[in-house]
Amino acid sequence: MSTKEKKIKYLSYAYHGRSHDLSILRNEFDAERGLWFDEYEVHVDLGYLGLDKDYGFKKLSIPYKKKRNTPLTEQQQISNREKSQFRVTVENSIVGLKRYRFLSDRLRCRKISFYNKVIGLCAGLWNFVLTS
Repeated sequence: MSTKEKKIKYLSYAYHGRSHDLSILRNEFDAERGLWFDEYEVHVDLGYLGLDKDYGFKKLSIPYKKKRNTPLTEQQQISNREKSQFRVTVENSIVGLKRYRFLSDRLRCRKISFYNKVIGLCAGLWNFVLTS
């Protein structure tokens, strides 16, 4: 999770193999244990379809999904373009993390706990670069 200023605010623990974005979010933020996002405007991509069923939001911005054999309308395409322009800052913060080659090269580290520590350090360095 990041802010409009590209600062990293939250990193989840690393998961082995392939994991769906929404299932990772559900593991990290249990819906029954609190009102996690009620005070926030949340902007997500299509990897989080169904998020609104579990959590409450001040505002949720999620793009329209194209249905089979039905193209998006012109208004939906414009809306998706605007939403993606807002979400690009999150992608830029991820690129800021990957400037540290440990995260972008093929990983030979076997311990996931070590990887979690290193990614936390990289996020701290990235936030420091933004404030300096």
